[in-house]
Amino acid sequence: MLKRNTMIYTELSPNPNSMKFVLNYELVPDGLSFDYPDMKSALDKEKASPLAADCFQFPFVQRVFISSNFVTVTKDDETQWEEVLGNFKKFLKIYFDDENPVFTEAAIENNTLIVDANDTEAVGKIKAALDQYVRPAVESDGGAINFADFNEETGVVTVVLQGSCSGCPSASITLKDGIERLLTNMVPEVKEVVAEAL
Repeated sequence: MLKRNTMIYTELSPNPNSMKFVLNYELVPDGLSFDYPDMKSALDKEKASPLAADCFQFPFVQRVFISSNFVTVTKDDETQWEEVLGNFKKFLKIYFDDENPVFTEAAIENNTLIVDANDTEAVGKIKAALDQYVRPAVESDGGAINFADFNEETGVVTVVLQGSCSGCPSASITLKDGIERLLTNMVPEVKEVVAEAL
């Protein structure tokens, strides 16, 4: 059997501490993303990732985010990317060339997206707008955005920012000037968008 050839390139993200490592094939089923703020979460049986756990063996790694065909790594403030980028990229190349698992089977089974038939019309519109207009832009920056809640009375949408978006200096501007403006224009019931603290 032929081994697949892994190609990895890096992209800067708006968060200077986050680097996006893009692969030439999919790592995660469409629409899923996994955020690991620490080693404990990487070992959590609900979303366990041997890849994320191995990434945390590097002392500078503060967060690992896996989605689509990329891994976003957030480093500590003290380390410079120039000091660690080459070795970390080499580690990922070897990891994927050896076809080590990204997730446990249970992690994928436990996190398959299910469309909720109980969603109100407004929630359905919010999720569709996030999926169609916001998710591609956020993923291109090495992050993800997920719907958390919509309060019908106050018109407040709560979202979860993951990957490079978590802790990014420009995340609040993107949230208010971009996402909130889009959703209030597309879904009249929406009055405000806030991010859930992780």
